[in-house]
Amino acid sequence: MSLLQENKSLGRSAPVGALQGATADAADGHITVIKPSPRWAALNLREVWEYRDLLWMLGVRDVKLRYRQTALGVIWVILQPLLAAAIFTVVFGIIAGVPTGGLPQFLVSYVGMLAWNVFAQTLSKVSTCLVGSAHLVSKIYFPRLILPFSTLFSTLLDFAVALALVPVLLLAFQITPHAGILLLPVFLLIVLMLAMGVGLFLAALTVSYRDVQYVLPVVVQLLMWASPVHYVAAEAAKRLPRAATPFLTANPLTGPLEGFRWALLGQGHMNWPLLGVSALVGMVTLAVGLMAFKNLERRFADVI
Repeated sequence: MSLLQENKSLGRSAPVGALQGATADAADGHITVIKPSPRWAALNLREVWEYRDLLWMLGVRDVKLRYRQTALGVIWVILQPLLAAAIFTVVFGIIAGVPTGGLPQFLVSYVGMLAWNVFAQTLSKVSTCLVGSAHLVSKIYFPRLILPFSTLFSTLLDFAVALALVPVLLLAFQITPHAGILLLPVFLLIVLMLAMGVGLFLAALTVSYRDVQYVLPVVVQLLMWASPVHYVAAEAAKRLPRAATPFLTANPLTGPLEGFRWALLGQGHMNWPLLGVSALVGMVTLAVGLMAFKNLERRFADVI
């Protein structure tokens, strides 16, 4: 009996790759059938852990590609927020005269860029990770969640490098750190949950609709202006019309962005209820993103 006929006799179907992979087992009378996961398959993080070597390899590859053939290397990671902080110090501090609650405008912008870059880079990399690795997705099997998780390596490395300059800036502006800096990982986690949740949903969507990768940069740029990246939310709310204030507080990024400044600069107003709402929105967003990604995962190899 041929392998295909024997497989049919079991009343099950298997893809060609599964039949080829089952040849070795067929000699022992056993056939391994690889079937697509159910439409609403449960999230299997254990499988991701089993492929941790691949996760590490892809993460290291992403880091190497980022700095390959660059003269300044990781210095660009520091230059980007420094230049942005300098420009927005002129725009918001000198030209617009936006109050900062006693904080130096340069530090307000620099710390805001630290948090914003984590969000923007994570969202951008995760949303395009499947399309960027189409040759892997279409040819070999591995947990697809490996790809979005592997993008976090370079993002967190960039954040760590840029964060290393903060003590120097605090010393230059004569600001003493306080114990609130211990909560910085909490604020970072909230930002990552928001970015990963939206990014996972968009990554699954981009496989079928490539328009997403063209619209996303515009949306991210607009969202930066709607978020307190280069200004203090509490001070900006005083100058906004009362009807516009809810739009600022409804932004889930407002809480962690303000948290970054409070943790690193030790000054400013910390809205804990707003931060709690941001954390809740982050967890829900991440859960929905994982569900959408897992639900559409069975179609990735065929559509991409």
